[in-house]
Parts: sequence; C-alpha cells; structure tokens
Amino acid sequence: MTNEKELSCLFHNKTDFERDVLIETFTIPRGKVSTYKQVAIRIGRPNAYRAVGNALHKNPYAPIIPCHRVVRSDGGFGGPKTNANKRRQLLKNEGIPIKNGIVIISDAILM
Repeated sequence: MTNEKELSCLFHNKTDFERDVLIETFTIPRGKVSTYKQVAIRIGRPNAYRAVGNALHKNPYAPIIPCHRVVRSDGGFGGPKTNANKRRQLLKNEGIPIKNGIVIISDAILM
C-alpha cells in the first residue's frame, strides 16, 4: 500500500466518513501527531471529532493506518486505558514527547 487510491479499495465495508478518516490518518507521518478535531477539519466535517474517534476505534489496519498518532486536543489519549497505554508506547518509540501520560503538543509535532 503506497497511496490513497490503493487504500480506498480496502474500505469496501466502511462508510464514506470512516474511509475519509482512515485515509486522512494514513497521511500522518512518523514523529507527528494530529488531534481528533484536526482530522475532522481536514475531512471537511469540523464538528465530527467524536465520530472521528469512533471511526478510529474500528480501524482494522493499525498500525499501518496509524491511529495511535491521533490524540485529544489536550494531548490525552481517548479510548480504553489498555489501548491508550499501547498507543502511548508507540508514540514514545517514535520520539513524541510525553509527560505524565500526555503528549506535549507543539507546532513541531502537530500536523
């Protein structure tokens, strides 16, 4: 898988919204994070940030589609705590600064 067109073929069982969220999340590079709100804005649904979280919760292609790179606006991790711990560790391994279990959001890492 190398591009958005190839990715969209994998989403025959997803809604258009879920597909858009997953494709947008795929574009977040290693060493960067985005927020649920920013993903919602980039797909043209600025008020759908909670729905973005729900779509990412159903991501069947993690970590290829790096949903671990999407965090709350305060740098916290959504979802169940066991999943949050795994996501936190993945981000630490990518060099994302984390303090007290929260991503330290800065322009340098925010996409």
